[in-house]
Amino acid sequence: MVRMQDPGGNPFPALRGHKYLSLASFRRDGQPVYTPLWFAEGDGRVYIMTRDDSWKYKRIRNNPQVRVAPCTVRGRRLGPEAEARARVLGRGDFLLARRAMARKYWLMRLPFLWSRHNVFLELTPAGPPVTT
Repeated sequence: MVRMQDPGGNPFPALRGHKYLSLASFRRDGQPVYTPLWFAEGDGRVYIMTRDDSWKYKRIRNNPQVRVAPCTVRGRRLGPEAEARARVLGRGDFLLARRAMARKYWLMRLPFLWSRHNVFLELTPAGPPVTT
């Protein structure tokens, strides 16, 4: 795994210039499940949108450790994977994430794509392992 950070504040510089990221979330048995997703950057953070009734969301709620890599629309990874941590944003934090996504993807501006089940996740680089 590669830990990526650049001095410009972009936590995942390998994603720069790409439209999709491959998100690996983990089942309870540790098996990764890869999903290609739209993503957007804003204020040095990376945001993704999903639904609160999806398996991906349930896996992340159980284990916030994920891996990200640039990929094609079909999920073929185009670069190195990076360890990351996913955090479910509260409804109050949705506006910043939604604006970042709408700037990057014009389809996000269409109201019929929105559902009460939509949630945003913030991805940050995974920190060093905690030792006790």
